[in-house]
Amino acid sequence: MKFNVNQQDLQQSLNYCQGVIEKRSTLPILSNILLDVKNTKLTLTATDLDLIFIHQIENIEVFEEGKTTTTSSIMYDIVRKFTPGKKINLSLSDGSKLQLESENSIFNLNCISSSEFPLTDENFDQDEFLIKSKQLLKLLNKCKFSVSNDETRHYLSGIYFHQTEVDDKNYLTAVATDSHRMSISKIRLDGKINFDPIILPKKTIFQLCSLLENYDGEVKISNLKSKIKFELKNSILISKLIDGKFPNYIQVIPKNNQKKLEVDLKSFLNSVDRVASVSLDKKDGVKFNLNKDTLNLSVNNTNSGHGKESLLVKFDHDLEISFNSRYLIDVASQLDGDKIEIYFNDTGSPALIKDPNDFDSIFVVMPMKA
Repeated sequence: MKFNVNQQDLQQSLNYCQGVIEKRSTLPILSNILLDVKNTKLTLTATDLDLIFIHQIENIEVFEEGKTTTTSSIMYDIVRKFTPGKKINLSLSDGSKLQLESENSIFNLNCISSSEFPLTDENFDQDEFLIKSKQLLKLLNKCKFSVSNDETRHYLSGIYFHQTEVDDKNYLTAVATDSHRMSISKIRLDGKINFDPIILPKKTIFQLCSLLENYDGEVKISNLKSKIKFELKNSILISKLIDGKFPNYIQVIPKNNQKKLEVDLKSFLNSVDRVASVSLDKKDGVKFNLNKDTLNLSVNNTNSGHGKESLLVKFDHDLEISFNSRYLIDVASQLDGDKIEIYFNDTGSPALIKDPNDFDSIFVVMPMKA
């Protein structure tokens, strides 16, 4: 095996692989990345057995085809320290050492035979549909912060994707909740698709986000019982799904929140963030004291002090309610427009948050007990 590759192409590819590979794996081969050189392509594969990531670098200079595996983190650390954009020469000597050479540097890395690398070949071709990368990224970003960290309820530790129909229009809808807050976002589909509801694991969500941030194009999605496959132009991500039943989220959406608060998004975000600074662990509730067109925000922490701030808003009622500041900041950071709309019922009921610029996304936040 002998070939040349551009430093930046290899660094980006190895960077993606870092998100998949477990740092402390009991199987040494799972700390490795599979390098396969064929025709004019280098294919890199990384897996933790639940997630498989495959990335192709095209139009490389190949002198001798072949494949091997070497420690991903070490290779990445070396490649990212080479001069950006320079050519890296890679060659496999006597099957057990991979040589990396660039400018005045030469490294020889230990290898494990590619035959030990776990690969599964499954046929995903039955049901597939296309979605624009930016639309899929929107769904992931609007929901990922609401995913639960509670290991005991594994069915909440991912994003629930399913197809919904409203007024004869078809949508791909994403939902996430940690039972304190909930995010729901949907995108319009061209037509009905053959797609079973799935729960996408957290690790897959973050890996997919990092891929989609640098990609503008179509994503082909196909799912097969317990797995799902995402195909981008030069990358494939195959993931196991969370086995479990997602709760009926529709019944949690507040139906009679009539008290509408409208406020400038940037001012609101900055104010909540500033007032919350007085609390070290950010778990103290931000108290909302609302009356006609005024929102008074305050945080009181017995150990560190007290902070308060006032905002001009549109509101026609009197209400006192408290929220976890982190939840409000997470939601507000994902809104697209200049305004935020929060709908209340009473002090003990969940608030419904809407984005006037995105009718396809809503958020529910539970109040804190005073």
